[in-house]
Amino acid sequence: MSSAETSAPSPGLFFETINAYQRTAALKAGVELGVFTVLASGVATAEGVAERCQCPVRGVRILCDSLAIFGLLTKVDGRYFLTQDSALFLDQNSPAYLGGMLQFMLAPSIIEAFSDLASTVRSGRVHTTKDGTTAPDHPVWVEFAKVMRPMMQGAAQAVAGLVPPVQVDATRQAKVLDISASHGAFGIAFAQQHPGVHLVALDWEAVLAVTEANAKSAGLADRFSKLVGDAFTVDLGTDYDVVLVPNFLHHFNIADCTRFLKRVKAALRPGGRVVIVEFVPNEDRITPPPSASFSLVMLGTTPEGDAYTFGEYQGMLAGAGFRDAVLHPLLPTAQSAVIAVA
Repeated sequence: MSSAETSAPSPGLFFETINAYQRTAALKAGVELGVFTVLASGVATAEGVAERCQCPVRGVRILCDSLAIFGLLTKVDGRYFLTQDSALFLDQNSPAYLGGMLQFMLAPSIIEAFSDLASTVRSGRVHTTKDGTTAPDHPVWVEFAKVMRPMMQGAAQAVAGLVPPVQVDATRQAKVLDISASHGAFGIAFAQQHPGVHLVALDWEAVLAVTEANAKSAGLADRFSKLVGDAFTVDLGTDYDVVLVPNFLHHFNIADCTRFLKRVKAALRPGGRVVIVEFVPNEDRITPPPSASFSLVMLGTTPEGDAYTFGEYQGMLAGAGFRDAVLHPLLPTAQSAVIAVA
């Protein structure tokens, strides 16, 4: 018998889950007020933080105590300090700052999608809109493109290193297509690690304005072009060496994913590679938790999306005519790359 089965029943997890919105509110307040950045500068008391943030001391003290309780700060002898994670990800002066992600992850359209999850489960439809975040030109993806690049940089660099160097010859220029390019982190990383490759970014027009700006700042202006439209219907072109499909397939059902991957295969050169980046749970669908729990995000925000297992991706790729699918966990992130050959 396990220790969990022998321990006394407790409502602790129930109350912790019910009140989880308060943890979110505390983190959001800390980011918006600049508390983490102030602490990073060396200020350590509630009075000092309150003065810098121009807030009453009482509110700052309670907020900082709460952030310490939640593990986002430490407190020693009445003084507050950043944790290693908070110093890296929540100080606005850190190159790995992730506070801007809150604008997307706590966007009203995202939060509202989870306000009546029971209705979504009963009906099988997103209760807010017909297509959820898969609607054409959904404005939330512009915000996503603006703020999510720092979070994706590590995974993008790792993915680019997994693909063998693209051979460039005198008869043609090697090409890489970045599907649903968004911030462009994956395509940009690939183009930087593979000199001479021309990057084609596909997304909605408003989103591609962000992609293009990021590509130019990365020094890729002369090796970058845009493809505007719906990835399921726009002419993808042909003769690509690699097609990147980062965080796209989870929005759709298996049949639609397979249909889409057939289009990708037709766009690739023989022997070219498709590189899928996704949250890939184990076959039990509950481990590892960061990857497996992404299915709930898809339940709340898409009509038919899901977090698919590697076995399911193998089935989609085989059905689309690909071979030799391999899974590459992108540790320490919650994502994995699935690479297959056309």
